[in-house]
Amino acid sequence: MPRHLDTIAAPATPAGTAALAVVRVTGPDTSRLAREFAGRAPPPRVARHLDYRDRAGTLVDDVLLTFYQGPRSYTGEDALEISCHGNPFIVQRIVEDLFARGCRPAEPGEFTQRAFLNGRMDLSQAEAVMDLIHARGERALAAAHQQLRGVLAQRMNELVDGLLGTLARIEAYIDFPDEDLPPEDRSLVVREVERIAAQTNRLLATSHYGELLRDGIKTVIIGPPNVGKSSLLNRLVGRERALVSAEPGTTRDFIEERIIVGPHCLRVIDTAGLNPSPSPLERLGMDKTVERAAEADLFLLVMDATCPGLQVPGEVLSRIRGDAAVVVFNKIDLAPEAAGPAGFPAGAAVVRVSALTGSGFDDLVATLVSRADSFQRELGGETIAVNARHAHALTEAREGLDRAHAKLLVSDAVELIASDLRTVLTAFGEITGKVDNERMLDQLFASFCIGK
Repeated sequence: MPRHLDTIAAPATPAGTAALAVVRVTGPDTSRLAREFAGRAPPPRVARHLDYRDRAGTLVDDVLLTFYQGPRSYTGEDALEISCHGNPFIVQRIVEDLFARGCRPAEPGEFTQRAFLNGRMDLSQAEAVMDLIHARGERALAAAHQQLRGVLAQRMNELVDGLLGTLARIEAYIDFPDEDLPPEDRSLVVREVERIAAQTNRLLATSHYGELLRDGIKTVIIGPPNVGKSSLLNRLVGRERALVSAEPGTTRDFIEERIIVGPHCLRVIDTAGLNPSPSPLERLGMDKTVERAAEADLFLLVMDATCPGLQVPGEVLSRIRGDAAVVVFNKIDLAPEAAGPAGFPAGAAVVRVSALTGSGFDDLVATLVSRADSFQRELGGETIAVNARHAHALTEAREGLDRAHAKLLVSDAVELIASDLRTVLTAFGEITGKVDNERMLDQLFASFCIGK
């Protein structure tokens, strides 16, 4: 029987300590492979220290071998973990020996795919594994952990249960018209469809936050030329990322960097200066600035504290929401008593800094964290952030619920309403990867005692 192998190397540890690697094996013949190494059937979930010898009997390394008996394993199948020293040559020797013993390399994501197919997790949890791997900040990590623990799956199960009950009520009048059923009361169905639609909308509203967690909060630095935008970027990044010059208009194109600010990942974008009288080349840069502003989640509007009267073009100001803006008065080392902002979006936070000395940057970071926190969406105290695939399915579900609701209000045929609700059920099932139709039948018979 073929065995399926995946190699996962741990990150290098600090100098002076030994780096480790973990080789993982799963598949129907894994237990025999474990016996080959241990000399007998190893007890499950107990690490055993032994010499790893290849098929020729040559010592390769001393390792820790742990056997996991299915279904109590990550994949739901028998699995084996071999912890060895992290020397790439040793890892390669072990992997080549496993190939010689009948293993093959795992496909990308195959371990998690097997876990899903064997019922160890649903699709939303499988996707959370990838979110954990690519999490760029504490908030993203926390959201991925909650999804992996099944928070989204639980919400979807609640929606599916409610929908199955409603569909069962409707299907009963279609399939069993001659039974002694209670009088049809569409108001009950209307209220339940409205409740499910409201819950669906609340989940769908988290999709933008999910995008921010996975890709970073798009933060655009804008302002007039020579106010220190590039210096501000360099200070936030912690290195000389952008060219800084006393000559106005140094930045002609946008520069993007990802940074971690508190628990958040920010995609910080430095843009061309907003010159009231631009040259043709500056005009091109300003056009790109306007484009970036239209897509931004946060704005850092940088002004020169020594020249607080500098103007920002109205076409840019009109795109800035006050609750998403931070007005940064730079160069306070040269003008510590500069006046406050005037003519900027209402509700914008104001911070005074010096990109040269670093003064005020603690306040700037705290303000950015506060603004980024405002994007967070919680449902019942739990952080849920659906991804693009979930959002597509939820949108289809919402459209189906809207159609069913409209038909209910005009007393359309129950067959048409049931068809719309089955479409919603399919859309919900796409999120977790399954819909159990037997559950609908169970609810149908339990609710109406048909056939008694």
